[in-house]
Amino acid sequence: MKHVYSALCLTLLLSGSLFAQEEMSVTWETKLDHKIENTGISDEKDMLLASNDKEISICKNKDGSIVWTKRFKDVAPGLGKIDEQIPMWESNVMFLFDRKMGKDKIACVDIQTGNFLWMTDKYQDVTEDNVVYIPEMDAFAVSTKAALTMIKARTGEEIWTTTKFKGVVGAYTVSNDNHIVMLNFKPDLLSSLFAGFKNQIVKINMQNGDVLWDQTYIGLAEKKVVTREPTAKLRLVAGKVFLHLNGLQVYDYNTGAQQWSAAFDADLNVVSKPANAKRFGCYGVVAEPVIVGNDVYVIDMKDKKKQYIKKYDLNSGKLMWTSPEIESAKALPGLYFVDNTLILQIGGVIECQAYILQKQRNPDGSYTITERWMKYYRNVKPNGVQAFNATNGEKLWESERFKKGITNGFPVDNKFIISSGKALYSLDIKTGKENVEIPLADDDIGLVQKIIDYPDRVIVVGEKGISGHSKTDGKLINSGRWKSGDFAGLYGKTLLFQRENDDFAAYDVETCKFLTYNARKNSVSKLSTDGKFVYVWEKNTVAKLATQK
Repeated sequence: MKHVYSALCLTLLLSGSLFAQEEMSVTWETKLDHKIENTGISDEKDMLLASNDKEISICKNKDGSIVWTKRFKDVAPGLGKIDEQIPMWESNVMFLFDRKMGKDKIACVDIQTGNFLWMTDKYQDVTEDNVVYIPEMDAFAVSTKAALTMIKARTGEEIWTTTKFKGVVGAYTVSNDNHIVMLNFKPDLLSSLFAGFKNQIVKINMQNGDVLWDQTYIGLAEKKVVTREPTAKLRLVAGKVFLHLNGLQVYDYNTGAQQWSAAFDADLNVVSKPANAKRFGCYGVVAEPVIVGNDVYVIDMKDKKKQYIKKYDLNSGKLMWTSPEIESAKALPGLYFVDNTLILQIGGVIECQAYILQKQRNPDGSYTITERWMKYYRNVKPNGVQAFNATNGEKLWESERFKKGITNGFPVDNKFIISSGKALYSLDIKTGKENVEIPLADDDIGLVQKIIDYPDRVIVVGEKGISGHSKTDGKLINSGRWKSGDFAGLYGKTLLFQRENDDFAAYDVETCKFLTYNARKNSVSKLSTDGKFVYVWEKNTVAKLATQK
């Protein structure tokens, strides 16, 4: 099936369970008068779409009632055909494309009513990757080969255009003086559009598009493959622009002068991509900088052989100390500050996202195209845990327990909770001494992949289910075994578990009981942003299922 992706949702293509488990209940089901090939959803707007290349229906998420159904030739009579549909939910606008070589036409319609808004053939090679909605301006930032153009969302009127910004808006922040600071990036699928691309961070007048300053930043900015979150973060504090991207970079807001930098430029895809992946990324490979008052602790991974922790003065950028070398680490996903001690996690679980497109030829010569949007987690070696004195960078201790395996960890009071995959440990933060060691074989959930800090317990996520352990003494509270799969998110007290073949379970983490969903072939399912529901599109039917009783 074709698919229209919504950044607000995690896509799950689900199939049947091998075990007789209680299934999710149907909240509502709506049958449409047309087949479904394209899907999209917004929980914030309480809307979902179901369409093909001729017709579209918009339904309410709450009860499944149809808001409107129209044929595209009636919605946008100026388009000869509909080749692509992109819902921009936050703006209440949907882009429709009639693709012709060098003569693309774009029509925009109101998602809430289906009313036509505007049409243009001025912008070519526009995709969901090079259109960014700026709500503070109620405008679209459209990046083309020639320029960046700001367009009013409801009318298509150009506000301004500039040739001084090359690439797509990767992150931005708006000031209270009618200026916007933003940085660019180059999407892989549009790389040919932006020849001569260079990393830019700029300050622009929101009213006329004048570029007040233009600087170069370090690192690779992008948007996550599935969730579309920007990997770079911008914030304005006390006349400074702070860029969080592979470390920290600080610029003067008024002049753009770089005041100091503790950033690196490196390939962080440390896990092989799945077969048939057209887009792929690894995230959380290096921990975010830790800011404590005027002190900032940054991991430096300038190359794959030498890594360090460095402490800087946040205001001046003065380097206070450099830790001893952390040898041969491929991933440093955890850095924690507790009681003037830095705990460093070496290796372990990182987040992966992939868009997979598989094309199979059928006996009659036709093709079946299967799309999957995967968010999952993988363990990176080598593994270990080290601790450093936050005052001088001296190495305090290194645990030998985690050389063969490690999960993420988290501090609780003066303890650090972490797992080797086979046992759960409570370590003394100052000494690394093991206060508690709890073997996890009795949990019967396979090798542990991840642990989660929950209010009254530690949630242990294994290869074949989950369990709960007391934070106080580590004792097993309960567990629930399913089958081999991946953690897919915790939403309140609902933990989602997904297999590579797309079987799916929703656990209540307080009881470790779970519900399953058995999807049929060629159906498309998406999870609500709060994890409480799964929406399913199949043939000409849309349904809403509850992940909780």
